[in-house]
Parts: sequence; structure tokens; C-alpha cells
Amino acid sequence: MTEAYIYDAIRTPRGRGRPDGALHEVTALRLSALVLDGLRGRNGLDGPVIEDVIWGNATQIGEQGGCLGRSAVLASGLDEAIPGLSINRFCASGLEAVMLGAAQVQGGLGQAYVAGGVEMMSRVPMGSDGAAIAVDPSLAMPRHFVPQGIAADLIATKHGISREAADAYAAESQRRAARAWKEDRFARSILPVTDINGLPILARDEALRPDTDLQGLAALTPSFREMGQQMPGFDAVALMRYPELERIEHIHHAGNSSAIVDGAAGVLVGSAAFGTALGLKPRARIRAMARVGSEPTIMLTGPIPVTERVLQEAGMQTGDIDLFEVNEAFSSVVLRFLQAFEADPGKVNVNGGAIAMGHPLGATGAMLLGTLLDELERADKSTGLVTLCVASGMGAAMIIERV
Repeated sequence: MTEAYIYDAIRTPRGRGRPDGALHEVTALRLSALVLDGLRGRNGLDGPVIEDVIWGNATQIGEQGGCLGRSAVLASGLDEAIPGLSINRFCASGLEAVMLGAAQVQGGLGQAYVAGGVEMMSRVPMGSDGAAIAVDPSLAMPRHFVPQGIAADLIATKHGISREAADAYAAESQRRAARAWKEDRFARSILPVTDINGLPILARDEALRPDTDLQGLAALTPSFREMGQQMPGFDAVALMRYPELERIEHIHHAGNSSAIVDGAAGVLVGSAAFGTALGLKPRARIRAMARVGSEPTIMLTGPIPVTERVLQEAGMQTGDIDLFEVNEAFSSVVLRFLQAFEADPGKVNVNGGAIAMGHPLGATGAMLLGTLLDELERADKSTGLVTLCVASGMGAAMIIERV
């Protein structure tokens, strides 16, 4: 099997996902093309030198609909002979795109791929495309569907995660992200967004709240309590699936949940022969990949079984991993991961995560991969693991090691 390597990874800053956010004026197409052009310029991707562009986004409707991957190629400076593919694995779409590209390199179908994703949450609202698991009673009712926020609170209730612990984790995410920006830890990967005249639009993650403290977080009202308790409420649905619980403790709010943002990210994956041909040096080898399905009511526990699977695929233990990136969809997701693996918090999300900087659904997996690679290099570490929970009960994970 041919080895698959990561040659480069870039991302835009994350803009607030609302009409007054800095990136609201930018379409998903233009932001995607900007990332493709960034990778092209940094790596000399002239002519049909890559096999395909694989592009993820979670809400495939309107301007994010159609085959956005192909549209982005045509809107960029990449050769028009390069096709494009759009995929959707909800929150893991960006990582799944990289996994698909890597798998095809490993299997000999092409020497290189550009993979990643985009989500413009200020322009295309989450869930606006509909989803059978949420809107079709023939599926939602027997599977005890609840929204993700209820699922996050269910994780906290089932596994004894307190509001205080969730808030403390959120405050630490903000502190770590602010430190990372202050120390320019993201400098290698950030691609500033400019307008058509080359004037700056956004150069830094916009959603950070570096002054966040426990007192301020404690004053916030739980976001999903009313949704869960109103009649008929989603709490009752969740308790039908988990009758051993007396009630759902609602601990999540805007401060300990991922921020809604806009953003895009891309990764250049290829074989050793591709790098030699273009004079590029690989930065990391993709050692193992995995994805799983998980119980769809509690939904967001996928990082645990998929981490177990990807470690098994690699013949490794958690102690063999130097750094982890676990997507901060909600505080309870990461706290449950730490609890399940008795992991060292000092190795997990060391530069903050989506609670501080935001979660642009289809782009996040590719963003986390780039963040992990940059930090492995900065800290002179060897091996990292990235994993995300996924809507409707799934998980995705990848292990990389520096070359």
C-alpha cells in the first residue's frame, strides 16, 4: 500500500456566524476558492497535478448546494481539468474529505488530492437543508431523536459531568486560544481573507472571548432547558431511551458550547512520488484512519469508540499519542473523552478549540488537522490524533505522525 502524506494545511480565520460577522459578505464559493488558491500558490499546484478536490460541508443547500467542490475549482486558479467532489458527514465532513483523499492515494488512485471543507453559517443556517433523522417521524420517533444540545446535556447527566466542570473547561479553552494567538501558534496555517480589491476583511479568529471567567459563565442560562422540558419535551424522549436516569441536567449554554462561525480549510495530501515530482517535503504521514456509528440519541459519544478503533488500527495505546485534538462541540464531549481514556488534559486541545474559536461544521475537521500538525512541529512532538463527534451518532478519527 502506498503511504499517504500531508504536505500542507491552511485555514481562514473563523468569523462570527451572524449578519454582523466579518465574513458574512463572503460566499462559501469564494471562501473555498480562496483556500484552493492559497494551497496552489504555496505549493506550485499548476496544471492537472492533483487527482481531485474533495470538499465537505454540512448544509448543502442554496449557495452551498450542488457540487460545491467542482464549483470551487472553477472559481479558483486550479486547472479546470481537476474535478471536484462534495461530501457530507456533518461535523466531520472536513476530516472525512481528507480521509477519502488519503485512502485513494493509499490505494493507488491518483498521486495527490486537495481536501477540506467550508461552512458559512451566517449565510446558510444550520439545519436549513432538512434532515430525515430530525423531520421524518418514521425515523425520528423509533430512534428517539433529540437535538444535539439535549444530547450534550444527556452525556453530562449520564456520566456525572457538572455545570461547574463544563464552565471550567470552557474558560480554559478561551485561555488557551488567547495564548495561542498571542504567541502566533497559528501563523503558519492562517490565510487572511481579503476582498476583491485585496483589502483585509479578517485576519484573526473573531469569536474569541478572552475575558471569559467562571463568574460570567455561571450567570448564563442553560440553552436547552426549555427545549427539553416544554411539553411534549425532548427530555422525555431522551429518558425513553435512557430510563435509568431520573431527569436530564441541563448544563450547556452559549459559553460552554461551540460558537457558530464561518470558515474554510484545506489540506494537501499526496504520495512520496508526488512530493518528489514537485519538490515538496511531506510534513506528516497518515498512520491510521477510522469512522464509526454510535447510539443516535446520545449522539455525541462517537469520539470514544472511534478513538479505540483507530488506535487498534495503528497498533497503539493512548499513551503513545503526544497530542489530541477533540472537537469542542460541547464541553461534555471533551470531558467525557478525558474521563473515558483517563487522558492527560495537558495533551488535549492545547491551543483551545471550538468553544473559544468556533465550529464551522464542514471545515472543522480539516482545521483541527492543521492545528494538530502545527503544534506537533512547534512543540517538537511526534504523533497526534484528531477526532470529532458527528450528528445522528457517528465518530471520525485520524492518527498522524511527523516525518
